[in-house]
Amino acid sequence: MQKNDVNQNQELARWLASPVVADADKAELAALQGAESEIQDRFYRDLEFGTGGLRGVLGMGTNRMNIYTVRKATQGLADYLNAGILPKVVAISYDSRNNSALFARQTACVLAANGIVAWLYPRLQPTPALSFAVRDLKAGAGVCVTASHNPAKYNGYKVYGADGCQITLEAADAVLSAIERLDIFADVRVMDFDEGMRAGLIRYIPEETLDRFIQAVECQKVDQSADNAPLKVVYTPLNGAGRECVTRMLADIGVTDVTVVPEQEWPDGNFPTCPYPNPEIRQAMEKGLALCETARPDLLLGTDPDCDRCGIAVPVTAGGAYALMTGNEVGVLLLEYICRLRTAQHTMPQAPVAVTTIVSTAMADPVAKKYGVELRRTLTGFKFIGEQIGLLEAENQADRYIFGFEESYGYLSGGYVRDKDAVNAALLICEAARYYRKQGQTLYEAMQALYAEYGFYRNELHAAAFEGADGMARMQAIMANLRAAPPAALAGYPVACVVDYANAAATGLPGANVLEWRFANGAKLMIRPSGTEPKIKIYLSAVGSTAQQADAINAALAQASAALLQ
Repeated sequence: MQKNDVNQNQELARWLASPVVADADKAELAALQGAESEIQDRFYRDLEFGTGGLRGVLGMGTNRMNIYTVRKATQGLADYLNAGILPKVVAISYDSRNNSALFARQTACVLAANGIVAWLYPRLQPTPALSFAVRDLKAGAGVCVTASHNPAKYNGYKVYGADGCQITLEAADAVLSAIERLDIFADVRVMDFDEGMRAGLIRYIPEETLDRFIQAVECQKVDQSADNAPLKVVYTPLNGAGRECVTRMLADIGVTDVTVVPEQEWPDGNFPTCPYPNPEIRQAMEKGLALCETARPDLLLGTDPDCDRCGIAVPVTAGGAYALMTGNEVGVLLLEYICRLRTAQHTMPQAPVAVTTIVSTAMADPVAKKYGVELRRTLTGFKFIGEQIGLLEAENQADRYIFGFEESYGYLSGGYVRDKDAVNAALLICEAARYYRKQGQTLYEAMQALYAEYGFYRNELHAAAFEGADGMARMQAIMANLRAAPPAALAGYPVACVVDYANAAATGLPGANVLEWRFANGAKLMIRPSGTEPKIKIYLSAVGSTAQQADAINAALAQASAALLQ
């Protein structure tokens, strides 16, 4: 909801006058006097509650993550639950980000004040542990306080449904409608945390729930043989929430030679050694890569702050330099490994199903075809993969699901949660590394063998940021212009067809603000505004008989596509 300039200053004055706002928070606001551009950015709109919840910069103001915007969102969630038939129970988790524990407790306080039982993890835990807890505790919803892999200045608030998936588009709209009816101060009910504990409305999630989560992860083991080759691992939780669950799981599966990157071992919301704590980014993995040069592991694992994404680096050859693998490469490698092992062990279900997204690599298609696997593609966002798992479960066919992945480093091989799980990914990656080590290959060499068999599929992601009050309007205008006048060719490659994912009837998927151009040479370009950041993303895909050939096609498309965002 956008406000005009007069209202922005009026809203600032209202916050300064409100008895609800703490003195320290008023001091932060008072320091803004005269800084018109900063006042505008903090108050020009309410922080958007999108399909995944809230995400924004920390600080005071309606367009910031703070206890007041968190309380208002939670009041809207409480009103939504109290108006419906879902259980009046919510599970809550949080990661290592600044104010995550505070926001989680405030969430519990608002829920309790509305008569809703709030189950709170007693310490930070991964996002997939929250997805598991929602179902384990038979909750009507879940909240995970995290900004995933964003820089330290951000935090966020992800909402989950009773099925353990991030809430559906319809539920998000209903919660947003409830939020928009509220005044941020007058309409929000808050109970004291200790009072909520005494009343039994705020409770700590028992250790047994976390135990069951880790056991469920370990049940996803693919290799049924007892011949576990030794494995040496360097692991970095990137100062996030993954350390406890990942190291515990590794020990349980017999991976005991584990070195945790010391500078990134313990929770720290400032992320001092990785300003952008995303295992997709080389900078975040640099400390781990440096340690690999002396420790010489078989594998480097990195999980993001809420431990739902997993990145890896592997030696190119035994004793050689280390190379990072992309999310698409790991997804295809794990899909092929699961299919290969389950076929050989006669554990593949009838009519197996794998799921990926429309922006993930096309290399998954020939792999699935080889093994007789139905490959389903969804919109971007792992919740859509989770929905497919739920549909299979509703048809009493849950065992058909064997694996899901997305290019942004998210993987899941079981239906015990409905979100990507880096703990599960670490288990599968270690299993695959052990398997290929027994074949005399590194994971890098195994991937090169898959390229030689299926073709060199290469994928690139480019993004342009659109910050500030006019950023969203610019993004919308760009997408509208591309729909009105799509290019007939790019980089000299004729466009064979255009797919507009806003047309749900044509795609069979929910409507989405995504455009796709397919070229006669098998290349593909997709463009979509991010759902969580003020960015437009361009996904490029090409296939060739060599990596160089495919890379050249993507490079030409990348150069030509930059003009599309002007």
